[in-house]
Amino acid sequence: MYVAVKGGERAIDNAHRLLAEERRGDRAVPALSLTQIKDQMTLAVDRVMTEGSLYDRDLAALAIKQARGDLVEAIFLLRAYRTTLPRLAVSEPVDTARMTIRRRVSATFKDLPGGQVLGPTFDYTHRLMDFKLAAEGDDAPEPCERGEPRQEATVPRVADLLGEEGLIEPEVPRDGDSAEPGDITREPLEFPADRATRLQSLARGDEGYLLGLAYSTQRGYGRNHPFAGEIRMGDVAVEIVPEELGFAVEIGDITVTECQMINQFKGSKAAPPQFTRGYGLTFGQGERKAMAMALVDRSLRAEELGEDLTAPAQDAEFVLSHCDNVEASGFVQHLKLPHYVDFQGELVTVRALRREHERKEATDAE
Repeated sequence: MYVAVKGGERAIDNAHRLLAEERRGDRAVPALSLTQIKDQMTLAVDRVMTEGSLYDRDLAALAIKQARGDLVEAIFLLRAYRTTLPRLAVSEPVDTARMTIRRRVSATFKDLPGGQVLGPTFDYTHRLMDFKLAAEGDDAPEPCERGEPRQEATVPRVADLLGEEGLIEPEVPRDGDSAEPGDITREPLEFPADRATRLQSLARGDEGYLLGLAYSTQRGYGRNHPFAGEIRMGDVAVEIVPEELGFAVEIGDITVTECQMINQFKGSKAAPPQFTRGYGLTFGQGERKAMAMALVDRSLRAEELGEDLTAPAQDAEFVLSHCDNVEASGFVQHLKLPHYVDFQGELVTVRALRREHERKEATDAE
Protein backbone atom coordinates (compact mmCIF):
# COMPACT_ATOMS: atom_id res chain seq x y z
CA MET A 1 0.00 0.00 0.00
CA TYR A 2 1.01 3.62 -0.36
CA VAL A 3 2.90 5.05 2.59
CA ALA A 4 2.72 8.73 3.54
CA VAL A 5 6.09 10.40 3.12
CA LYS A 6 7.00 13.56 5.01
CA GLY A 7 9.08 16.24 3.40
CA GLY A 8 8.18 15.30 -0.20
CA GLU A 9 8.11 18.86 -1.55
CA ARG A 10 11.39 19.70 0.14
CA ALA A 11 13.01 16.59 -1.33
CA ILE A 12 11.81 17.54 -4.82
CA ASP A 13 13.07 21.11 -4.41
CA ASN A 14 16.45 19.75 -3.35
CA ALA A 15 16.47 17.44 -6.39
CA HIS A 16 15.87 20.46 -8.63
CA ARG A 17 18.75 22.35 -7.01
CA LEU A 18 21.02 19.33 -7.36
CA LEU A 19 20.06 19.03 -11.03
CA ALA A 20 20.97 22.69 -11.55
CA GLU A 21 24.35 22.12 -9.88
CA GLU A 22 25.07 19.08 -12.02
CA ARG A 23 24.06 21.01 -15.13
CA ARG A 24 26.42 23.88 -14.29
CA GLY A 25 29.38 21.63 -13.47
CA ASP A 26 32.69 23.03 -12.28
CA ARG A 27 32.19 26.74 -11.69
CA ALA A 28 35.85 27.34 -12.43
CA VAL A 29 35.03 26.49 -16.05
CA PRO A 30 33.17 29.13 -18.08
CA ALA A 31 29.52 28.29 -18.60
CA LEU A 32 28.31 27.24 -22.06
CA SER A 33 26.51 30.06 -23.81
CA LEU A 34 23.51 29.54 -26.06
CA THR A 35 25.50 31.09 -28.90
CA GLN A 36 28.21 28.45 -28.47
CA ILE A 37 25.65 25.64 -28.56
CA LYS A 38 23.82 27.15 -31.51
CA ASP A 39 26.95 27.79 -33.58
CA GLN A 40 29.17 24.84 -32.58
CA MET A 41 26.68 22.02 -31.90
CA THR A 42 24.68 22.66 -35.04
CA LEU A 43 23.73 19.06 -35.80
CA ALA A 44 22.34 18.54 -32.30
CA VAL A 45 20.35 21.77 -32.67
CA ASP A 46 19.06 20.61 -36.06
CA ARG A 47 17.86 17.28 -34.65
CA VAL A 48 16.09 18.92 -31.71
CA MET A 49 14.33 21.35 -34.05
CA THR A 50 13.25 18.55 -36.41
CA GLU A 51 11.89 16.16 -33.81
CA GLY A 52 10.60 19.00 -31.67
CA SER A 53 8.61 20.39 -34.64
CA LEU A 54 9.81 23.94 -34.09
CA TYR A 55 12.32 25.81 -36.24
CA ASP A 56 14.04 28.10 -33.76
CA ARG A 57 17.77 27.69 -33.23
CA ASP A 58 17.86 29.79 -30.06
CA LEU A 59 15.09 27.81 -28.36
CA ALA A 60 16.63 24.51 -29.44
CA ALA A 61 19.99 25.59 -27.99
CA LEU A 62 18.29 26.57 -24.74
CA ALA A 63 16.54 23.19 -24.56
CA ILE A 64 19.85 21.36 -25.10
CA LYS A 65 21.50 23.36 -22.33
CA GLN A 66 18.61 22.84 -19.93
CA ALA A 67 18.57 19.10 -20.71
CA ARG A 68 22.32 18.75 -20.06
CA GLY A 69 22.82 17.51 -23.60
CA ASP A 70 20.10 14.85 -23.46
CA LEU A 71 18.57 15.40 -26.90
CA VAL A 72 15.39 13.41 -26.26
CA GLU A 73 14.74 15.49 -23.13
CA ALA A 74 15.51 18.64 -25.13
CA ILE A 75 13.01 17.57 -27.80
CA PHE A 76 10.41 17.06 -25.06
CA LEU A 77 11.09 20.56 -23.69
CA LEU A 78 10.83 22.17 -27.12
CA ARG A 79 7.58 20.39 -27.96
CA ALA A 80 6.07 21.35 -24.62
CA TYR A 81 6.97 25.01 -25.22
CA ARG A 82 5.60 24.80 -28.76
CA THR A 83 2.13 24.00 -27.43
CA THR A 84 2.04 27.40 -25.70
CA LEU A 85 2.64 29.39 -28.88
CA PRO A 86 -0.20 30.96 -30.88
CA ARG A 87 -0.55 29.98 -34.52
CA LEU A 88 -0.55 33.24 -36.45
CA ALA A 89 -0.62 31.84 -39.98
CA VAL A 90 -0.23 28.71 -42.06
CA SER A 91 2.67 28.86 -44.50
CA GLU A 92 2.55 27.83 -48.12
CA PRO A 93 4.30 24.54 -48.99
CA VAL A 94 8.03 25.21 -49.26
CA ASP A 95 9.36 24.80 -52.78
CA THR A 96 12.58 22.82 -52.51
CA ALA A 97 12.96 23.12 -56.28
CA ARG A 98 14.01 26.73 -55.59
CA MET A 99 16.47 25.75 -52.87
CA THR A 100 19.73 27.66 -52.61
CA ILE A 101 21.95 24.60 -52.49
CA ARG A 102 24.82 24.23 -50.01
CA ARG A 103 25.22 20.47 -50.40
CA ARG A 104 23.97 18.17 -53.15
CA VAL A 105 25.06 14.61 -53.90
CA SER A 106 23.70 11.70 -55.88
CA ALA A 107 24.71 8.04 -55.88
CA THR A 108 22.96 7.36 -59.17
CA PHE A 109 24.82 9.54 -61.69
CA LYS A 110 28.54 10.25 -61.64
CA ASP A 111 28.37 13.15 -64.08
CA LEU A 112 25.33 14.74 -62.54
CA PRO A 113 23.89 17.67 -64.49
CA GLY A 114 24.69 20.70 -62.37
CA GLY A 115 27.49 18.86 -60.61
CA GLN A 116 27.94 17.35 -57.18
CA VAL A 117 28.31 19.81 -54.30
CA LEU A 118 30.05 18.08 -51.39
CA GLY A 119 29.50 20.83 -48.83
CA PRO A 120 30.13 20.24 -45.09
CA THR A 121 30.11 16.48 -44.45
CA PHE A 122 31.77 13.75 -42.40
CA ASP A 123 31.64 11.41 -45.41
CA TYR A 124 35.27 11.89 -46.43
CA THR A 125 36.88 12.17 -42.99
CA HIS A 126 39.08 9.37 -41.65
CA ARG A 127 37.17 8.98 -38.38
CA LEU A 128 40.39 9.51 -36.42
CA MET A 129 40.35 11.48 -33.18
CA ASP A 130 41.63 15.00 -33.76
CA PHE A 131 43.47 15.90 -30.58
CA LYS A 132 44.15 19.40 -31.86
CA LEU A 133 40.55 20.12 -30.93
CA ALA A 134 41.46 19.47 -27.28
CA ALA A 135 44.04 22.25 -27.28
CA GLU A 136 43.17 25.45 -25.48
CA GLY A 137 42.34 28.45 -27.64
CA ASP A 138 40.70 28.96 -30.99
CA ASP A 139 40.67 25.74 -33.02
CA ALA A 140 39.19 27.35 -36.12
CA PRO A 141 40.87 26.20 -39.35
CA GLU A 142 42.07 28.51 -42.06
CA PRO A 143 39.07 29.90 -43.96
CA CYS A 144 38.25 27.71 -46.95
CA GLU A 145 37.23 28.83 -50.39
CA ARG A 146 33.46 28.80 -50.65
CA GLY A 147 31.74 28.65 -53.96
CA GLU A 148 28.60 30.62 -54.56
CA PRO A 149 25.43 28.82 -53.37
CA ARG A 150 23.66 27.29 -56.35
CA GLN A 151 20.14 28.33 -57.15
CA GLU A 152 18.04 25.30 -58.02
CA ALA A 153 16.80 26.86 -61.26
CA THR A 154 20.16 25.86 -62.81
CA VAL A 155 20.38 22.40 -61.18
CA PRO A 156 17.85 19.81 -62.42
CA ARG A 157 16.53 17.09 -60.13
CA VAL A 158 17.61 13.48 -60.60
CA ALA A 159 13.98 12.35 -60.28
CA ASP A 160 12.98 14.84 -62.98
CA LEU A 161 15.62 13.41 -65.32
CA LEU A 162 14.19 9.92 -64.85
CA GLY A 163 10.67 11.28 -65.14
CA GLU A 164 11.41 12.68 -68.58
CA GLU A 165 11.90 9.08 -69.77
CA GLY A 166 8.94 7.76 -67.81
CA LEU A 167 11.25 5.57 -65.72
CA ILE A 168 10.01 6.71 -62.31
CA GLU A 169 6.50 6.92 -60.93
CA PRO A 170 4.89 10.36 -61.27
CA GLU A 171 4.15 12.36 -58.13
CA VAL A 172 0.36 12.54 -58.27
CA PRO A 173 -2.33 12.36 -55.56
CA ARG A 174 -3.56 8.83 -54.90
CA ASP A 175 -6.92 7.46 -53.86
CA GLY A 176 -7.45 8.14 -50.17
CA ASP A 177 -5.19 11.21 -50.04
CA SER A 178 -7.00 14.20 -48.57
CA ALA A 179 -7.03 17.51 -50.44
CA GLU A 180 -5.50 19.25 -47.43
CA PRO A 181 -2.95 17.37 -45.31
CA GLY A 182 -3.90 16.79 -41.70
CA ASP A 183 -1.95 18.11 -38.71
CA ILE A 184 -0.82 15.48 -36.22
CA THR A 185 0.11 18.22 -33.73
CA ARG A 186 -3.60 19.08 -33.45
CA GLU A 187 -5.37 15.88 -34.41
CA PRO A 188 -4.74 12.38 -33.04
CA LEU A 189 -3.07 9.88 -35.33
CA GLU A 190 -5.61 7.50 -36.83
CA PHE A 191 -5.27 4.44 -39.04
CA PRO A 192 -5.22 3.92 -41.90
CA ALA A 193 -3.03 7.00 -42.32
CA ASP A 194 -2.42 8.61 -45.69
CA ARG A 195 1.10 9.36 -46.88
CA ALA A 196 1.08 13.01 -45.80
CA THR A 197 0.23 11.96 -42.25
CA ARG A 198 2.84 9.22 -42.30
CA LEU A 199 5.52 11.66 -43.46
CA GLN A 200 4.64 14.07 -40.65
CA SER A 201 5.02 11.28 -38.10
CA LEU A 202 8.31 10.13 -39.58
CA ALA A 203 9.70 13.68 -39.63
CA ARG A 204 9.02 13.95 -35.87
CA GLY A 205 10.11 10.35 -35.26
CA ASP A 206 13.21 9.33 -33.35
CA GLU A 207 16.27 9.23 -35.59
CA GLY A 208 17.72 6.10 -34.01
CA TYR A 209 14.44 4.20 -34.28
CA LEU A 210 14.01 5.12 -37.95
CA LEU A 211 17.65 4.31 -38.65
CA GLY A 212 17.19 0.81 -37.23
CA LEU A 213 14.03 0.23 -39.26
CA ALA A 214 15.70 1.57 -42.41
CA TYR A 215 18.64 -0.77 -41.84
CA SER A 216 16.26 -3.71 -41.43
CA THR A 217 14.70 -3.02 -44.83
CA GLN A 218 18.11 -3.20 -46.48
CA ARG A 219 18.90 -6.52 -44.79
CA GLY A 220 15.89 -8.29 -46.25
CA TYR A 221 13.07 -7.44 -43.84
CA GLY A 222 11.05 -5.74 -46.54
CA ARG A 223 11.29 -5.18 -50.27
CA ASN A 224 13.73 -2.27 -50.31
CA HIS A 225 16.44 -2.11 -52.99
CA PRO A 226 17.33 1.57 -52.74
CA PHE A 227 19.59 4.05 -54.49
CA ALA A 228 20.23 7.51 -53.06
CA GLY A 229 18.83 9.42 -56.00
CA GLU A 230 19.56 12.83 -54.55
CA ILE A 231 20.37 14.37 -51.19
CA ARG A 232 20.38 18.13 -51.00
CA MET A 233 20.78 20.62 -48.19
CA GLY A 234 20.22 24.34 -48.43
CA ASP A 235 17.96 27.27 -47.78
CA VAL A 236 14.33 27.59 -48.85
CA ALA A 237 11.95 30.50 -48.56
CA VAL A 238 8.93 30.37 -46.25
CA GLU A 239 5.88 32.25 -47.51
CA ILE A 240 2.46 33.09 -46.10
CA VAL A 241 -0.61 34.62 -47.73
CA PRO A 242 -2.01 37.39 -45.49
CA GLU A 243 -5.80 37.69 -45.77
CA GLU A 244 -5.60 41.42 -46.33
CA LEU A 245 -3.19 41.01 -49.26
CA GLY A 246 -4.34 37.83 -50.99
CA PHE A 247 -0.89 36.98 -52.35
CA ALA A 248 2.19 35.26 -50.95
CA VAL A 249 4.89 37.21 -49.15
CA GLU A 250 8.22 35.81 -48.01
CA ILE A 251 8.77 35.94 -44.25
CA GLY A 252 12.16 34.27 -44.02
CA ASP A 253 14.43 31.38 -44.98
CA ILE A 254 14.98 28.04 -43.29
CA THR A 255 17.64 25.39 -43.85
CA VAL A 256 16.38 21.92 -44.75
CA THR A 257 17.76 18.59 -45.92
CA GLU A 258 15.81 16.65 -48.54
CA CYS A 259 16.34 13.06 -49.66
CA GLN A 260 14.82 11.30 -52.65
CA MET A 261 15.39 7.54 -52.57
CA ILE A 262 14.92 5.59 -55.79
CA ASN A 263 13.75 1.99 -55.47
CA GLN A 264 13.38 -0.92 -57.83
CA PHE A 265 9.82 -1.96 -58.70
CA LYS A 266 8.88 -4.88 -60.94
CA GLY A 267 5.50 -3.42 -61.72
CA SER A 268 1.98 -4.63 -61.09
CA LYS A 269 -1.31 -5.04 -62.93
CA ALA A 270 -1.86 -1.30 -62.65
CA ALA A 271 1.69 -0.03 -63.23
CA PRO A 272 4.56 -0.93 -65.58
CA PRO A 273 8.08 -1.71 -64.32
CA GLN A 274 9.57 1.55 -63.09
CA PHE A 275 11.41 3.12 -60.20
CA THR A 276 9.45 4.17 -57.13
CA ARG A 277 10.17 6.87 -54.60
CA GLY A 278 10.84 7.29 -50.90
CA TYR A 279 10.99 10.78 -49.42
CA GLY A 280 12.58 12.39 -46.40
CA LEU A 281 12.85 15.99 -45.16
CA THR A 282 14.38 17.46 -42.01
CA PHE A 283 15.21 20.87 -40.59
CA GLY A 284 18.86 21.89 -40.85
CA GLN A 285 21.50 19.38 -41.92
CA GLY A 286 20.07 15.98 -41.03
CA GLU A 287 20.79 13.70 -43.97
CA ARG A 288 21.08 10.45 -41.97
CA LYS A 289 17.60 11.06 -40.61
CA ALA A 290 16.30 12.15 -44.03
CA MET A 291 17.73 9.00 -45.65
CA ALA A 292 16.27 6.72 -42.98
CA MET A 293 12.94 8.50 -43.27
CA ALA A 294 12.95 8.03 -47.06
CA LEU A 295 13.68 4.31 -46.74
CA VAL A 296 10.90 3.79 -44.19
CA ASP A 297 8.49 5.93 -46.24
CA ARG A 298 9.05 3.62 -49.21
CA SER A 299 8.53 0.53 -47.03
CA LEU A 300 5.24 1.92 -45.74
CA ARG A 301 4.02 2.21 -49.33
CA ALA A 302 4.13 -1.57 -49.80
CA GLU A 303 0.37 -2.09 -49.65
CA GLU A 304 -0.27 0.86 -51.96
CA LEU A 305 2.11 -0.68 -54.51
CA GLY A 306 0.58 -4.14 -54.25
CA GLU A 307 3.48 -5.73 -52.38
CA ASP A 308 3.20 -8.38 -49.67
CA LEU A 309 3.47 -7.10 -46.08
CA THR A 310 6.17 -9.26 -44.50
CA ALA A 311 8.28 -7.00 -42.29
CA PRO A 312 7.85 -4.57 -39.35
CA ALA A 313 8.95 -1.57 -41.43
CA GLN A 314 5.99 -2.18 -43.77
CA ASP A 315 3.42 -2.08 -40.95
CA ALA A 316 2.23 1.54 -40.64
CA GLU A 317 0.49 1.03 -37.31
CA PHE A 318 3.59 -0.58 -35.79
CA VAL A 319 6.01 2.03 -37.18
CA LEU A 320 4.01 5.17 -36.51
CA SER A 321 2.71 4.12 -33.09
CA HIS A 322 6.24 3.64 -31.78
CA CYS A 323 8.47 6.12 -33.64
CA ASP A 324 7.78 9.12 -31.39
CA ASN A 325 10.58 9.39 -28.83
CA VAL A 326 8.63 11.71 -26.53
CA GLU A 327 5.79 9.22 -26.18
CA ALA A 328 8.17 6.27 -25.97
CA SER A 329 10.34 7.97 -23.37
CA GLY A 330 7.32 8.92 -21.26
CA PHE A 331 5.86 5.44 -21.33
CA VAL A 332 9.14 3.76 -20.43
CA GLN A 333 10.13 6.30 -17.77
CA HIS A 334 6.75 6.27 -16.09
CA LEU A 335 7.94 2.97 -14.60
CA LYS A 336 10.04 5.08 -12.19
CA LEU A 337 6.87 6.44 -10.60
CA PRO A 338 5.38 4.73 -7.53
CA HIS A 339 3.59 1.48 -8.32
CA TYR A 340 3.38 0.31 -4.72
CA VAL A 341 -0.26 -0.78 -4.79
CA ASP A 342 0.10 -2.65 -8.08
CA PHE A 343 3.24 -4.40 -6.90
CA GLN A 344 1.71 -5.37 -3.56
CA GLY A 345 -1.18 -6.92 -5.50
CA GLU A 346 1.31 -8.87 -7.62
CA LEU A 347 3.12 -10.02 -4.47
CA VAL A 348 -0.12 -11.38 -3.00
CA THR A 349 -0.89 -13.22 -6.22
CA VAL A 350 2.59 -14.73 -6.61
CA ARG A 351 2.70 -15.83 -2.95
CA ALA A 352 -0.70 -17.51 -3.27
CA LEU A 353 0.40 -19.25 -6.48
CA ARG A 354 3.59 -20.46 -4.78
CA ARG A 355 1.66 -21.88 -1.83
CA GLU A 356 -0.65 -23.69 -4.25
CA HIS A 357 2.37 -24.98 -6.17
CA GLU A 358 4.03 -26.24 -2.97
CA ARG A 359 0.82 -27.99 -1.86
CA LYS A 360 0.55 -29.71 -5.24
CA GLU A 361 4.18 -30.84 -5.09
CA ALA A 362 3.64 -32.22 -1.56
CA THR A 363 0.54 -34.09 -2.68
CA ASP A 364 2.33 -35.55 -5.71
CA ALA A 365 5.22 -36.68 -3.49
CA GLU A 366 2.83 -38.66 -1.27
